[in-house]
Amino acid sequence: MTTRRTLLAGGIGLGAVYAAGSFGFSWPATAASLPGAGTVSHTDGEWRAMLSPQQYEVLRRADTEMPFSSPLDHLFAAGRYDCAACDNQLFAASTKFDSGTGWPSFFEPLPHGVAQVSDGSLGMQRTEIRCARCDSHLGHVFDDGPRPTGLRYCMNGVALRFIPAGSTPQAKGTEKQT
Repeated sequence: MTTRRTLLAGGIGLGAVYAAGSFGFSWPATAASLPGAGTVSHTDGEWRAMLSPQQYEVLRRADTEMPFSSPLDHLFAAGRYDCAACDNQLFAASTKFDSGTGWPSFFEPLPHGVAQVSDGSLGMQRTEIRCARCDSHLGHVFDDGPRPTGLRYCMNGVALRFIPAGSTPQAKGTEKQT
C-alpha cells in the first residue's frame, strides 16, 4: 500500500539524485562503459590474470594508489613510460617533473598515447586520463603544471612501466607484475 510517507521518501530520493547530477556528480565509469575504448581488449578474467591485484584495481577499476608509494615517483632517468597493461607508449621521461604530490607527474603525453575522459566522481569535475590503446585508467590531468604546457598529468605509478633509454622493451609475459 502506498502511503504519503513512501511517496515523500521516494520524492526526496529522486530529488537527491537530480541535485547530485546538477552539481556535476556522477557515478564512476568503468572501462567498458566509456566511449571510444582502445584497440586492446580482454575479458575481466583475462585482465585479472595479466595484472597484479593493485594494478587491476587502478587500471581497470579506476582506483588510486597511495601517494609516495611508487618508486617511479622519484625516478628521473632517461627513457619512456609505457602503460603497464598494454605497453602503449605514454610519456617521454624528459617531460617528467617533481610535483611534490607523491605521484609521478608529467607535463605532456606522447602523441596518441592517452585519452581524456570527463570525470565527475567524488563530487567534483576532473579530467581523467586513460590509455588510448587499452582504455585503462592512468590518473588525472590538472592545470597547475610547469611550462611549456601548464599541465600536470598526475599518474598512478602502478599504471606505468619504465623503459630505460637505449633498451629494447620485452613483451609482457604472463607473470603478474608488482
